[in-house]
Amino acid sequence: MNRRTLKNDFFEIEYLTHSLRISGLTPRGKDNLLIELCPEPPIPTPYGDFYFRGGHRLWHAPEAMPRTYAPDTGELKITDLPDGVVLETGTEPGTGIRKQIEIHLAPGKPSVTLTHTLINDGMWAVELAPWAITQFRLGGVAILPMPVGNVDAAGLLPNRQISFWSYSRIDDPRLKLRDDFILFHADALPPFKIGYFNPHGWLAYYVDGILFKKSFSAEVGVVYPDNNSNAEIYCGEMFVELESLAPLVTLQPKASVQHIEVWEVLTDISSLPPILQELLVSS
Repeated sequence: MNRRTLKNDFFEIEYLTHSLRISGLTPRGKDNLLIELCPEPPIPTPYGDFYFRGGHRLWHAPEAMPRTYAPDTGELKITDLPDGVVLETGTEPGTGIRKQIEIHLAPGKPSVTLTHTLINDGMWAVELAPWAITQFRLGGVAILPMPVGNVDAAGLLPNRQISFWSYSRIDDPRLKLRDDFILFHADALPPFKIGYFNPHGWLAYYVDGILFKKSFSAEVGVVYPDNNSNAEIYCGEMFVELESLAPLVTLQPKASVQHIEVWEVLTDISSLPPILQELLVSS
């Protein structure tokens, strides 16, 4: 069997046993929020073929070929926990990095905590940042909270910066820029990606009346990849991604670095700020 599941009273999480992927996040009585892409043509690398399988995965930034695309296919080391599981790959060929995702389900609320770990099994230090990527099916709206307020007493300095990838159209019709939020309608159009420093430490995706929210650390005084981005979204013709990143570190041999996300799945959006409720209902 290549798939196993974890459950609480609110949703089911499905993970693969032959690749480091969470393949399913299914609220009770609803459809899977994540997208599955298999079988998709692989990306060839000097280390073997990399497969985009959909779901949730762990990469290390900054993105580069072939380092980022080292294959993660193969039987995982799986350690069952009372409230979850630990999934661990072998050491990546070519990079010397070993990956681990520890999953803990909350027993009394619709929440799960994911601890992403990168371990350097190589013989030299590597500069990298843990990078957690969650792929959803299309048809919803991605929500990116923006920095607000002054960063200096006089309000003379800039308080936000958005990085556009080279293939992104600034006038993309799916993109709605606001002072408080960026909204992105996840429709099947050519690729688009942006990143920014998100001091609020969360991103969300609203689809079929369900709100998925991932929360993560937002550290100041450190350097993140991609023009200091700790939050990014990507959308193409088959899926949309919500991505969070940890700060760049120089990972010494035998050392490890962690990046934690907390996922929440809400079927009632009444706890959200009224302006956001209004935006989602009208989207």
